[in-house]
Amino acid sequence: MEFKGRDIISIKDFSREEINYVFKVAKSMEPLASRGSQMLKGKILATLFYEASTRTRLSFESAMQRLGGSTIGFAEAEIASVKKGENLADTVRTVENYADVIALRHPLEGAARLAAEFSRVPILNGGSGAEEHPTQALLDLYTMVKERGKVDGLKIALAGDLRYGRTVHSLAYALSLYDIELFLVSPETLRMRREVLQTIKERIPVTEKTSLEKIVSLVDVLYVTRIQKERFPDPAEYAKVKGSYRVDLQSLNDAKKDLIIMHPLPRVDEIAAEVDATPYARYFQQVGNGIVVRMALLALILGAVD
Repeated sequence: MEFKGRDIISIKDFSREEINYVFKVAKSMEPLASRGSQMLKGKILATLFYEASTRTRLSFESAMQRLGGSTIGFAEAEIASVKKGENLADTVRTVENYADVIALRHPLEGAARLAAEFSRVPILNGGSGAEEHPTQALLDLYTMVKERGKVDGLKIALAGDLRYGRTVHSLAYALSLYDIELFLVSPETLRMRREVLQTIKERIPVTEKTSLEKIVSLVDVLYVTRIQKERFPDPAEYAKVKGSYRVDLQSLNDAKKDLIIMHPLPRVDEIAAEVDATPYARYFQQVGNGIVVRMALLALILGAVD
């Protein structure tokens, strides 16, 4: 398996074997996450975040620093040369001179792939419009493996904004490589994108629903997403679906005892705070898992690990 110098643009570029190998390396990174390492000493990560981000940007930076590397970059395009009119290609061709790898988040679909065409250093897609978020999908899968021991055989529900939520697009593609049953729960106007649906339905059984009611008692993993207000072209359309689903203690009355609830965060009101203290909640563990998964990817791409 060749990871050195590789771009991470889409989860569709990964085989199941490659995903499992990333997880093997991620597990080896767990002790290094606490004690640190000099594995990437002298290497520089540039984070080019054209959209607001807390978890993804800080997770990439934390992963790099825990491996002895350093980070540069910007967290909002308004303070960069983008404000002066510089295009993405020119920004990437400039920054590649300063760094060994670039993590990019951009509001336009296809931006990460475009950046990879111009860049001489590897590009890591930290979220490309409403399209994909591959490193999030990897940390989500890694969380399922850690918490449930495996992915095969699970019944998994993705609930919320399946149209604009890039995390669920990447996760659905990744899950279709495993022997699982998938439930897609969303308002009619926020159904899973057609191209994603067509691909995954060829591989795994998929059931679409508009209500969570009868699904909660069936599933082993409930993956909840917020309604992506910033992606809606029409505020009136957002108002119609805002608050469509809310997971609280009452809604979990019939849940399996070993159900795990996941969320890519940030949340708004789709998971009540009272759920945080239950054995079901795993969304803050996801954040920690994101660090070791991104440590693994950085180490592999920069050739520190074979």
